[in-house]
Amino acid sequence: MTARSIAVVGGGWAGLAAAVRAVQAGHRVTLLEMAQHLGGRARSVPLPGAGAGPPLDNGQHILIGAYRRTLDLLRTVGGQEAELLCRSPLELRYADGRGLALPDSRWVPSWMAFVHAAAGCVGWSWSDRAALIRTAAGWALDRFRCDPALTVDALCRALPPAVRELLIDPLCVAALNTPAREASAQVMLRVLRDALFGGRGAADLLLPRRALGELLPEPAARWLSGHGAFVRTGQRVAALVPAGDPDDAGGAGTTRTIGWRIGNDTFDGVVLAVPPTEAARLTATLAPAWSARAQALRYEPIATVYLECPGARLPAPMTALIESGSAPAQFAFDHGALGGATGRFVFVVSGAAPWVERGTGALAAAVLDQARTALPAGTWPTTPRLLKVLVERRATFRCTPALDRPPAEIAPRLVAAGDYVAGPYPATLEGSVRAGEAAVRSLA
Repeated sequence: MTARSIAVVGGGWAGLAAAVRAVQAGHRVTLLEMAQHLGGRARSVPLPGAGAGPPLDNGQHILIGAYRRTLDLLRTVGGQEAELLCRSPLELRYADGRGLALPDSRWVPSWMAFVHAAAGCVGWSWSDRAALIRTAAGWALDRFRCDPALTVDALCRALPPAVRELLIDPLCVAALNTPAREASAQVMLRVLRDALFGGRGAADLLLPRRALGELLPEPAARWLSGHGAFVRTGQRVAALVPAGDPDDAGGAGTTRTIGWRIGNDTFDGVVLAVPPTEAARLTATLAPAWSARAQALRYEPIATVYLECPGARLPAPMTALIESGSAPAQFAFDHGALGGATGRFVFVVSGAAPWVERGTGALAAAVLDQARTALPAGTWPTTPRLLKVLVERRATFRCTPALDRPPAEIAPRLVAAGDYVAGPYPATLEGSVRAGEAAVRSLA
C-alpha cells in the first residue's frame, strides 16, 4: 500500500481505531481532537479538588465477548484483558434473586448456554421458560432477520409479560438505548445473533476494571505518539477544503479532488470521526445530501448517577433493577467489586429523556430512593451519599426501525467513521471501532 498522509478528525473510539489502523497500514497520521481529552463519549471525567479520588467515567460502558474488534484494538495498544476487564458469563440478576445466568460459554456453544440459562431462569414459570426458548429458536431459524419496520415490542409481543419485563426490556434499553416500544427489532436481533452464535465466549460480560481513559484513550495516545503519529488536542477543524488537481481534470472546467486542506496542512485523505452534528456542519456545502442525513438523526440521553457508601456491597458487580415511573435506573454497578474505588456505585439510566426533562435534582433524588428501597436490606451500612450526576444528552442515536443512517462514504477521499454510520450495529463501542477500521480500508 502506498503511504499516504491521513488526517483523522475526532479522537473518540472510532477516531482512535482509525488512527491506529492507519498507522499500522503505513500511513502518516495526524489526529485532531477539538476537546482537551481523547475518548469522546467514552472517557474519564476527573473529580474537582485535591484528593477527590479516582476519576469518574462519562457513563458506564459494558462490553461482551463478541466485541472482538474492540478487544483486538485494546491488545494492539498494549492492553491486557485480564488487567483491564472483568470477564464472566452473562448474568442478568435482580436484587431479589430473579433473573437469568448463562453458564461459562467458553466450554459450550453460546446458544446452548442460553438454552440452559433460560430453562433454569429463577422467577419464571415453566411456560415462561418454554416460550422464550421456542421464540428464540424461531428467531434462529429465520436467521435473526425480520421485517425492518418491526419494533422490539412488536417482535416480542407473544412472549409472557415476565419475560419481557425481566429480560427483553432491560436488554433492549442496555444495547440500543431506545425503549422496546420504539427500538428496531432488526438491530436487536443482530446483537442477539452475534452474542448467541458468535462462538465460544461471545456472550460473556466484560466490565471495565479501570477508568475508561485508561482502557483505550490514554494507551492509544501513547501508542500513536510512539509510532510517529501526531496527536493534537484542543484543535477544532473550522472547514474542510478540497485540494484539486486541474491538470488531471475530468473535463473542461472541472477539477478532480486529490486531497483535503485543513488549515495550512494538506492531506491525501480524511477520516471524519466526529459526532453527526459536527460532521453535518463540516459537510454542509461539500456533500449537502449526506449532511442532511446526518443532521436528521435523533438522540437518546443516558444519565449516570454516582453514589458513595463506605463498606457497602451490591449482590453482584452488575445488578439489574426494575424500572418504573418512580425508579429511573435499570442497572447498578459496584466499582469496588470490579477492582475500582471501594464504596463507589454507579446507577445507569438509559433512555433517560423523561428524567432529564425533570432535572438532575429530581433524578438524583429518585435514584437515591431507588437505591435504598430496591436493594436488599443491609446493603447500605449508612445512607448512601450522592457523588455526581453525569448526563450525556446525545449519548446515542435513537435506534428506531428502518432508520436512514448516512453511509461512510461522503466524498472522494473523505470518509465518515462513527457508530452512527450505516451498519448493522447500534451505538456501541464495537460499532465505533468497526466504523473506524472500515474507514481506513475505504481510503486505501
